[in-house]
Amino acid sequence: MGWFSVSTALFLTVLYTQFLHAHSTTHWQDIQVLKQLKNSVDPNSITPGSCLNSWDFSVDPCDNLGGEKFTCGIRCDLNVSSVSRITEIALDQWNYSGSLTSVYWNLPYLQTLDISNNLFSGSLPESLSNLTRVQRLGLSRNLLTGSIPSSLGTLSNLEELYLDNNFLEGNIPQSFNGLKILKRLEVQCNKLTGELPVLDQLNNLNFLDVSENSISGELPASFPASLIQLTMRNNSVVGNIPASLTALNYLQVIDLSHNKLSGSVPASLFTLPSLEQLTLSYNQFGSIQEPGNLFQNSQLIAVDLSNNEIRGLLPGFFGLMPRLSSISLEYNKFSGMIPTQYALKMVFPGQGVSQFERLLLGGNYLFGPIPGPLLDLKPGSVTVRLGDNCLYRCPLRLFLCEGGVQKSLTECQAFGPIIP
Repeated sequence: MGWFSVSTALFLTVLYTQFLHAHSTTHWQDIQVLKQLKNSVDPNSITPGSCLNSWDFSVDPCDNLGGEKFTCGIRCDLNVSSVSRITEIALDQWNYSGSLTSVYWNLPYLQTLDISNNLFSGSLPESLSNLTRVQRLGLSRNLLTGSIPSSLGTLSNLEELYLDNNFLEGNIPQSFNGLKILKRLEVQCNKLTGELPVLDQLNNLNFLDVSENSISGELPASFPASLIQLTMRNNSVVGNIPASLTALNYLQVIDLSHNKLSGSVPASLFTLPSLEQLTLSYNQFGSIQEPGNLFQNSQLIAVDLSNNEIRGLLPGFFGLMPRLSSISLEYNKFSGMIPTQYALKMVFPGQGVSQFERLLLGGNYLFGPIPGPLLDLKPGSVTVRLGDNCLYRCPLRLFLCEGGVQKSLTECQAFGPIIP
């Protein structure tokens, strides 16, 4: 029994020594990709002491992570074959320049690739689709051009994709529907065109930002039910807001400003159970649908409908929404008097009701006197803009009326004979 124990111990010692040796071996294919990445970078952009400057391929990358060589930007894990593979490359914010086109990506164990905030140029290599285990792909804020490869839609383990702030062109690939566990997609600040594809197969997508592009056409007929934030400002989207958008129960932020949307603002937007911020400014909406009494459970904190073509009286229900503290209806074509509900919410909101801290009504055709409660407000206590209307006695010396003199009587009466 004693002999067996000693032999077993010797065997385990030898096995453990081999295991340690295997753990420090970086696969040759991984080293090749790292070499290609370093060779693709302009040597003049590699500053002494930087991550890339420390990459010395005369030694094993995975065995020198704690030393002076390969000091940062790489993480190695152990796979089932006891051979170390690169699982993370992070070169964020080093101002490296060069072309990614010369890199053939072949790192099947890579889970994170983040080379954001650099000066990399060229198109996105098709070989990025070889990163079959990648979970986070960060290429933000570079100088990348060309189209987005549809093959990226095969990265079934991808959870975060950042392509924003580049010069990418063409459409957002329909193949992105293959990214079943994607949680965040950011492609803002590019030159993307075409319609936003239907991405309703992305059942885990929480954040979608396609702002600052040239996306056109109408909004998709359906959206992922899991969306928390939808941002599409500064595009060329037309048409109405589809009913599918007003049925997203987890949605907290909608920003569709600076587009060409028209029709009515749906009442159901004001009753979404989780929505806190609604921004539809700089569009062509002509009216607002009343939500009835369902608005009493609204979670909205901020609403911006400024710079549209909305006519009619100011909606009274805004003054009764329990959490609403910021409302901008500036530069529309509202007429009539300022509702008493607005003044009371600003001065005497009531128990459990948020006060109006921002009430922006300038640039309309509102008439009549300023509600008495508003005259009791002190400068600096809240933000109120009533300028450029048809209000009776709204001098510039009154802080409520700053931001523009009232329209002339001729202009006010030309808009509607009801204005006295």
